[in-house]
Amino acid sequence: MRAYQLQKLVKNIDELEIVETPDLRPHPDKYLIKVHAAAINFFDILQIQGKHQDKPPFPWIAGNEFAGEILAVPTRGGADVPKLRFRKGDRVFGAGLGAFATMIQASEANLRPVPKNWTYVEASSLFYTAPTAYAALVMRAHAKKGDHVLIHGAAGGVGLAAVTIANALGMTVIASVDTEKKRDIVKRFGAHHVVDSKGDWEPKVKSLTPNGRGVDVVIDPLGMIARSLKCIRWDGRLCIVGFAAGGIENIPTNRLLLKNVSLSGLFWGQYAKEDPQSVVEAWDKLFEIIDTGLIVPLNYMEKQFKGLEQISDAMKLLSTGTAWGKIVVDISENENGKTKL
Repeated sequence: MRAYQLQKLVKNIDELEIVETPDLRPHPDKYLIKVHAAAINFFDILQIQGKHQDKPPFPWIAGNEFAGEILAVPTRGGADVPKLRFRKGDRVFGAGLGAFATMIQASEANLRPVPKNWTYVEASSLFYTAPTAYAALVMRAHAKKGDHVLIHGAAGGVGLAAVTIANALGMTVIASVDTEKKRDIVKRFGAHHVVDSKGDWEPKVKSLTPNGRGVDVVIDPLGMIARSLKCIRWDGRLCIVGFAAGGIENIPTNRLLLKNVSLSGLFWGQYAKEDPQSVVEAWDKLFEIIDTGLIVPLNYMEKQFKGLEQISDAMKLLSTGTAWGKIVVDISENENGKTKL
C-alpha cells in the first residue's frame, strides 16, 4: 500500500512524502477498507507539525477522514460477538488516523454507510462537518424551527454544513463570510441573508431579525463571540465550535449576565467517549435529512484533486483560507492497483 507515513514531525507540508508500506491485513476488531477518497481537515495540518493535542507515536500515517469500500470484516468470532453492521463490498465513510493512504483499518463505531446516490468523494466530506454542525445547532444551542441563526465562517466545512442543516430544519440563516465569492456560495447552499465579516456587521445582523431584537442563536467556529454579543437577543444562545481565526477570546462574563444569554462549547469528538448514544441519535437525524435531499455534498468544486500525490496540494489550499466547503482528494486506484483478498 501507499501512504503518507511520518517518521518524524514536519515543519511544512512540502516535507510530506509518500512511502510504500506492507498492505494492511484483516484485523480482529476492525474493518479493512480500500480508501477511495480522503477529506482534508485543518487539524491534519496541525497534527503533522505537532501542533495538535493528539500526538500519535511514530511511525504513523497522516489523515483522519475518508470514504471507501470494505475489503474485509473483523475476524474475531464467538457467540458473544455482536452482529456486524457492514459486509465485504459495502460502501462506507468514516474517520480514523491513517486516511492519507490507499488502505485503512477502522472500527464500526467510526463508520457510516455512504448515502444512496452519493459518491465516495461526496460522502468523505460528511463525517466531521455534519454532526459537528448538527450538535452545535440542536444539542448545544437548542436551535429550533423559526429561530434566526447567525453562522460565522459560513463558507467553511462546519459553517456550510450548519447553513444547510439550519435551513433544512426551518431556521432563518444569517451567514457571515469575508469575500464576495463566499457570499455567493452560502446563498447557493441556503443562507437567507449574508453579512460581511470584515465590516460593521452587528447592526446589519440585528436589522435582519424581527423588530431588530437580535438573533436567537450564534454558531461560532472562528472566535467571534465578543462581537456577537452585540447582536444576540435577550435570552439567546451561543455555541463555540472552534477558533479558526487564530485567537482565543477573553469575554467579560457580566455581558452574559446582562443579556441573560447562554454560552456553550462543543467538542464533538468527545461525544464518542462520553455520550455515544447521542452520536447515534445525531446520525439518525442527519440521515433522515439527507434522505430528503436537504443536505447536499459540500465539496469544494473549483479545483479537482485526484491521486494520493495531490494530498499535499489540497492541504496547501486549505491552509490559505481561500477555499470554501470541504476539500476532498479522489485517491481511487485503477483495477490493476486494486487489492484482492
